[in-house]
Amino acid sequence: MPLHVIVVDRHADFPWPAAGRIIVTARSFVAETARRLPTSARVVNLCRDFSYLSLGYYVSLLAEARGQKVIPSVDVMLDLHWKRLLRIALPEVNELVKKTFQADPLENPSLIVHIFFGSADDPRLVPAARRIFELFRCPVLEVELRFKAVWSIVSIRPVALRAVRQEFVPAFVDALDRYTHAVWKQERTAAPSRYSIAILHDPQEQMPPSNRKALERFVRVGGQMGLDVEMITKADYGRLLEYDALLIRATTALDHHTYRFAKKAELEGMAVIDDPRSILTCTNKIYLAELLRANGIPTPRTLILDRRRIGRIERELGFPVVLKIPDGSFSRGVVKVSAAEDLPRFAEQMFKDTDLIIAQEFMRTAFDWRIGVLHRKPLYVCQYFMARDHWQIVKHGGPHGPVEGRAKSLSVGMAPPAVVEVATQAASLIGSGLYGVDVKETENGAFVVEINDNPNIDAGLEDAVLKDDLYRAILGELVERLEKRMQTGGRSRPDQARLRDLPDRSDPWRGDALRLANRGGRALR
Repeated sequence: MPLHVIVVDRHADFPWPAAGRIIVTARSFVAETARRLPTSARVVNLCRDFSYLSLGYYVSLLAEARGQKVIPSVDVMLDLHWKRLLRIALPEVNELVKKTFQADPLENPSLIVHIFFGSADDPRLVPAARRIFELFRCPVLEVELRFKAVWSIVSIRPVALRAVRQEFVPAFVDALDRYTHAVWKQERTAAPSRYSIAILHDPQEQMPPSNRKALERFVRVGGQMGLDVEMITKADYGRLLEYDALLIRATTALDHHTYRFAKKAELEGMAVIDDPRSILTCTNKIYLAELLRANGIPTPRTLILDRRRIGRIERELGFPVVLKIPDGSFSRGVVKVSAAEDLPRFAEQMFKDTDLIIAQEFMRTAFDWRIGVLHRKPLYVCQYFMARDHWQIVKHGGPHGPVEGRAKSLSVGMAPPAVVEVATQAASLIGSGLYGVDVKETENGAFVVEINDNPNIDAGLEDAVLKDDLYRAILGELVERLEKRMQTGGRSRPDQARLRDLPDRSDPWRGDALRLANRGGRALR
């Protein structure tokens, strides 16, 4: 039987030892000493707080980065906070609830039920509890049901073990015992079909990942490939299922409409770039740091620190040093600290928003290599030079907005093989989507600095070498995924009657949206 690691905030939170289980505090788990745990260990995260960037969040994030199976996953933590995803996922469960209470009605119009690893504290709801657990694999869930003409679920939320009434604790322990002896599995997503592609963009975005001309080329090249390519915005969330595939060309973030679009597309069996897993993985630098370290990818020397371990920076990295918040982007949330006396001020500012930060060795180079990787193969190469009189490729805070260094495109064959190889290896750890890998090359070798799930594809820069073939390759990857899924009985194309009822797609830009698409500068991703 594999080792099960129970992670709690305090040892007193879990007074039920058993063979095959060890109890670890959350702070010990995120510390380097926990890396000695085998990758085969199965982690049960019972922290009190699963909110974004909390210690409980990092427990699951780092477990996944270390290759360990964990419950709940970070995906589930995020899913449970978005009501729209609950509405998508719950119709089937509500049918089970209605059937249950039609046969056994209740006098009270509301009911709270706890689910422990798929077992309900109310035996009438066992079938519904099992399905909820399949959708949201979390140790303890609190489900609220209400009667308004019919019974339905109004909320599902994770709760801390200490919030469970004492009378239900034996049921929790019994469910845990049974669960840790069961086979762990991961849910499969549905599979889609073919040929209409939505490109999600934000006409108001100051620094979009693709400029206007690049978006125009996606539409034109798609037409040449026999694809119906249309620009959509966040206002088109309700129309997403009209399409077979989704390509995201807006800046991605977790607590953001881009992630919700990606998640809905995946749940509905569409092909999607950026997929939600890639967004989740790439938007957190702590996850990336641990993932790269665990897989032997060379990076600048890196420490993951809480506020009590800041003293390690001077001892192990020295100065200057780069501090990063976990989910910063476009060179934001990143500071260079030149001297020890400046460290407390910068660190304290960052710890206002997160329990953990990254400290990284400073490597001075004239430019960063950007390797675009698609489906685990190098696609394009650029050199991004540092902004003038600055140590990053984008300089923020100027009177006229962000200032960027120049960029230069090369063929893949012109880049140093070691740079291309390490970038491709790093991107392959994330998935088979589209990634931009930043690499610093020094006399000591090539070092991966960052992996971006939503890399720049701008006309005149990233496409300077490949021209239309760059757009053809990205769209072709979506088509290939769709056709593979069709061969396995995936999602079918809407019938002609449905197509006649859909809005007119003859103008992919919807009025004046295009004129707004290229406002501002270009944020390097």
